[in-house]
Amino acid sequence: MKLLYEDEMLVAFPDINPVAPVHVLVIPRNHLGSILETTPGDADLLAHALLTLPKIAAQLGLAENGFRVVMNTGQEGGQSVMHLHWHILGGRFMEWPPG
Repeated sequence: MKLLYEDEMLVAFPDINPVAPVHVLVIPRNHLGSILETTPGDADLLAHALLTLPKIAAQLGLAENGFRVVMNTGQEGGQSVMHLHWHILGGRFMEWPPG
């Protein structure tokens, strides 16, 4: 696994089943099953993630044309890995609704 980004709280690497030309997963080092498990004690992690996601997208060359950040939650929300994570998707036009 090639890490594209890492710090004390997060790691980022390419998705093994990409759905866009650029598809990166950003994962907290500490385990949380989903956003449903977060508490006020996770505020620093969540703020750090929201500030870091655009930096990773810019590093990937996505800032100029745009990108999408997705966080799936639960079975019907499309979560297949039960560890909180974000998808950064880019390199093509993103349809709406996503489906």
